[in-house]
Order: sequence, then structure tokens, then C-alpha cells
Amino acid sequence: MIWDPATAAPVSPERPVVVVGGGPVGMTAAAALAAEGLPVALVELSPEPRPDWRASTFHAATLELLETIGITDRMHAEGLVVPTYQFRDRRDGLIAQFDFRLLADETRFPYRLQLNQQHLVRMLAERLQRDERVRLLFGTRLTGLDITADGARLRLSSPAGERELLASYVIGADGPRSTVRGELGVGFEGFTYPERFAITSTSVDLQELLPDLGHVNYVADPQEWLFILRTPESWRVVWPVPEDLSADEASAPERLQSQLQRVAPYEPGYPVIDHQLYNVHQRVAAAFRVGPVLLAGDAAHINSPVGGVGLNSGIHDAMDAARRLGRIAAAAGHGLPDRGVDIEAELATYDRVRRTVAVEYVQADTQRNTDRLRETDEAVRRSHQDDMRAIAADPERARAYIRRVSLLESVQRFGVGTPPAELELEEAR
Repeated sequence: MIWDPATAAPVSPERPVVVVGGGPVGMTAAAALAAEGLPVALVELSPEPRPDWRASTFHAATLELLETIGITDRMHAEGLVVPTYQFRDRRDGLIAQFDFRLLADETRFPYRLQLNQQHLVRMLAERLQRDERVRLLFGTRLTGLDITADGARLRLSSPAGERELLASYVIGADGPRSTVRGELGVGFEGFTYPERFAITSTSVDLQELLPDLGHVNYVADPQEWLFILRTPESWRVVWPVPEDLSADEASAPERLQSQLQRVAPYEPGYPVIDHQLYNVHQRVAAAFRVGPVLLAGDAAHINSPVGGVGLNSGIHDAMDAARRLGRIAAAAGHGLPDRGVDIEAELATYDRVRRTVAVEYVQADTQRNTDRLRETDEAVRRSHQDDMRAIAADPERARAYIRRVSLLESVQRFGVGTPPAELELEEAR
């Protein structure tokens, strides 16, 4: 059946906006929708808020968005403010350092905030549990999704049995293996890296062993690049795992110890707090919207973690979707379906803008960052080093570079949830 904006069901407690996925993107979407005054149902397979700790960086543009839903004070109370980051070479040491404080006149948050993503999930879940507009359906699996003429029908399964849930709109934030995306029949174009990435946490203070190390460090090396960063709980090290190495071999305690000792010798031996091995992809959904259903976060785009923008861009998706649905619901609630809000234009703009950001910023930058770290041609490696030194040494070039990596540039270009007419005016200038 074809969904028709002209007969779309208004958002109501009987037909809420349904968010599928309770990770940081889904939780942010639910909180932002509730802040818009909308009834929300959040469907999450896990029986409790997700404990996944992989992503840990919140950039300036993201903190500005999260501030609008009143969560950044709690994040700062538990997080670590990092104003600089380093580009290094494993053989040559420090190549360039970039300082986010160059953007102090452009943002209230001229730094990266390091905070493991599960803490944001916990904070938002605690808030949503107290919000009468929100139903949290933990331990619930989405088994089917049908688009109807006036919205969507979701089929759900939980220990309590099977049920159906009617929705006015749906936000699919259910990760890279998204059931929502699969039910829509939307392709997930791109590729998977042949190597996997390993991420290992230790309580040892790496700055005591490597005194000139920053809190966030991208370390180039043709044999084995590294990504080293500090979080409030620990130091993390990310490295590539050869494709011919089994998961058991790559995660063996003696191998983890050997890898960490190569980062910096530590005679007592490194305690390993946590370790994950995962496949890495560069993929973008063929469409971010089908009828009343929007895709967000990893359900819409996944990328290399080098740059720390995957989680951030997913949160931007969530905020963009919530603002558009808030405008749609407000117009319908005031009897103004034809004045000020064009439902089709709002949803089509979400698709166009968020997919453009995913392709032109997230995918392009993370691929470039990863290639730079693992470059094997010595002449090209030296050229990269010269480029990074030159950018860091020039305040204006450094400002432009940091503006882009902090996602401020994409927000300045497109906004987040900017009405379609305003975007058209900007593009016409």
C-alpha cells in the first residue's frame, strides 16, 4: 500500500512516533521527539539499556544539539574535555597538533568531549522512564513492518507475546543490521574492510609512558597504524587485525599484551579492562526515507571509526528527524496542514540532506583518515606529513580543518532540521 501525506495519521498516543533501536541515536531521537511534545514508543531488543562502549567522542556540533534537550551538563559531569588532538607517525613521533580552541568564537564547545556512549544511553533512558509521553519497550523484537496509507504497522515480539503497534511515523535507528531497513527493501551500498579492527582498554596511563602523547592520537604506520585515546575510565588503543588471523588468535591475552607492549613497554604488564574485535564498513543506505519511515545512525550509514564522526552524525540524523516531525505534528495539531509545513517536502529534505552529509562528509572524511594512517608508499606518507604540518601551522587553514572534523561545517551548510524553504533560499544565493 502507498503512504499518502494527504491522509497521514496525526501523531497521537494511539499513533505515536515509533523509534526502533535503543542505542545512543535511538535514545536521542526519542528524547528529542518528547522535547517536541510528541508521544513516542521506543522498541529495543535488549532487555535493558545497551552497554556497548565502542564510540566515545562527542564533537562541538553534537554538543550544541544535545544542549537543546538539556543533557550536556550531565555529560560534562562524567566526561573528559579534550581541546587538542594529535596526528603522529609511529616512527617519527608527533607530526601535527590541532587545537579546537581556535573555534572558541564559533561554538560554546571548542573541544571533543570523551564519554563512552553507554553513559549517554543510560542518562537518556533514565529521563525517558520518567516521561509520560514515552513508552520504553525493552526486550521487544521488531518482526515486521508494513507501510499503510496513513502510517505504518509494526509487528513486535516479546516475552509477553506477539502484538501490533500502529505508528504515524517511524525512525529506524536499529544499527547496521537494521530490520527496519531490511523490511523497507533498501540497499546498503559500499564495502567492508578486509582487516578487522581491535579496540582494547587498559587502566595504565599511557601519558606516563609516552609523555608527549595527547589525549586523542591518530598514529600512522604502513605496517600497523594505531588510534590511541583517553576516556574517563581508561586508555583505549585501536589497531588493525590481519584478515588471516582468527578471532580467537586476535583476542588471545598474550597477543593483546604483545600489542600493548609495542605501543609502550610496561614491565608489570598491561591490565586489559575490555576488548572488542569488529568488522569495519563504509556503507550508505540507498535511501534514508521511504514513506513515513526514516533511517538514522548506523541503520543509514556506517563508516570507519577514524575521526570519531559516526556516532555524531547519527545523533545529527536523530535531531534532524525529530525537528521535522515536530513541525509536522504541530501544524496538524493547530489545523494548519496547508500553511507552513509540507509533509512530503520535510521528509524528502531529510532524505536528501542527511544522505548528502553521510556521503560528502562522513564517508569521505573517514575513508581519507583511514587511508592516511595506513599509507604504504613512502613518498605519499611524507607528503601527508608535510600537509598536516602545513595545515596545523596556518591558523586559518587549521580553523577550516577543525571546523570540518568537528562537523560544524556540515551544520553551517545544511543546519539540522532546517525547513525546506530556507534551504532552498540558501542554495539559490
